[in-house]
Amino acid sequence: MTHADRDREPRLLPWTGADGKPCYLVTDGTGYLSRRADTVEDTQLAMADELLGHAADLLADRRVTEDQLRFLLARMRESLTDVCRIAESRGARLAATRSTRPTPGGR
Repeated sequence: MTHADRDREPRLLPWTGADGKPCYLVTDGTGYLSRRADTVEDTQLAMADELLGHAADLLADRRVTEDQLRFLLARMRESLTDVCRIAESRGARLAATRSTRPTPGGR
């Protein structure tokens, strides 16, 4: 790790390792893995949005089965896990950006 790397906050990636533990990346935000993580986050958020629409359709259907609702709930749990990880990652990066920017008036 270089001196410049030590000054960067690690980015929480939108996937986990094989053992389910979080993955982090120390980068300036412009490399291949950063762009890949951005693409994965965008895909996960789009999938969550589609899932919300599907949930609305299923909940409006009086013929929906228990198995269909269980399947929906499992996918929604997975999606919510992804969305929470994205929010945590983006929040940490936003906080790091704010702490390194000079404040107006030098305060």
